[in-house]
Amino acid sequence: MRLRLAALGGFTVLIGLAAARPAAAHCDTMDGPVVAAAKVALRTGDVPPVLKWVRKEHEPEIRAAFARTLKVRTASEDARQLADTYFFETLVRVHRAGEGAPYTGLKPAGTELDPAVAAADKALDKGAVDELARMIAAEAEAGVRRRFERALTARKSAESSVDAGREYVEAYVEFMHYVEKLHEALRGHSGAHAH
Repeated sequence: MRLRLAALGGFTVLIGLAAARPAAAHCDTMDGPVVAAAKVALRTGDVPPVLKWVRKEHEPEIRAAFARTLKVRTASEDARQLADTYFFETLVRVHRAGEGAPYTGLKPAGTELDPAVAAADKALDKGAVDELARMIAAEAEAGVRRRFERALTARKSAESSVDAGREYVEAYVEFMHYVEKLHEALRGHSGAHAH
């Protein structure tokens, strides 16, 4: 049980540690939870469904954008589409700023998500975390083992030449940084969603 909970705490760092690919921010997708809340708010004319996605200090900006959107969207179908897009973009931008993350635009519906993000949403939908915890634990273990093996192999010939020594140091640093970041995340010291 402790491993499962620790694995969940490290979920955010695993995405960040996958340096070869950009972090998947599913809150910037047109079918993500932020835009879904915005659609509900626009349909009902009631802003509270979106306010949970922004920090308290950003609430006035979202309320003002919402009021402008409601006013403009009644002019025509084109105006509605443009106003809705403006509101989606504003809300997602402000949400991302609250996470300390950059806003890179809205991604289309169906944008491929990081498997961990998709599994986390699925776990919440199902009300069960076991599958996600196993996946995260397995990925963390595989990442540690892969970096360990590379560092251990390089260490064996580290003294044979300067180039071999540098190869070892590179593998050593990658291994140590991975373990350090993973451990920090497991202790709850990282993650863009932490406020």
